Amino acid sequence: MPMPSDRSPDPVSDVMRWGAFSCALVPFVLIISGVSWAGAVGTAAGLAAVTCVCRALLRQSERTAARIRVRETGRHRDRNAYLGSPAHGGGRHPEGRTPVD
Repeated sequence: MPMPSDRSPDPVSDVMRWGAFSCALVPFVLIISGVSWAGAVGTAAGLAAVTCVCRALLRQSERTAARIRVRETGRHRDRNAYLGSPAHGGGRHPEGRTPVD
């Protein structure tokens, strides 16, 4: 079980790297094992298409999860996971005064 500090900052990119690796490795192994070049190229194209679709679905899932987190907290977190201060939001001042009065 990986420790929290061992986790990748972007697990989707890690999955995509493994997908690209398999898109290159599988046709190579097929050619070595005697499959025709056309069959290996077709397999590589199919794997590349599946990898691209999986990437799009993973990114969509990340965006949806981020929207849900923002909706639950009510505020957006910056890159370092700090919540923005609601005091900087502007708005109306009581007694009709401005901050410089």
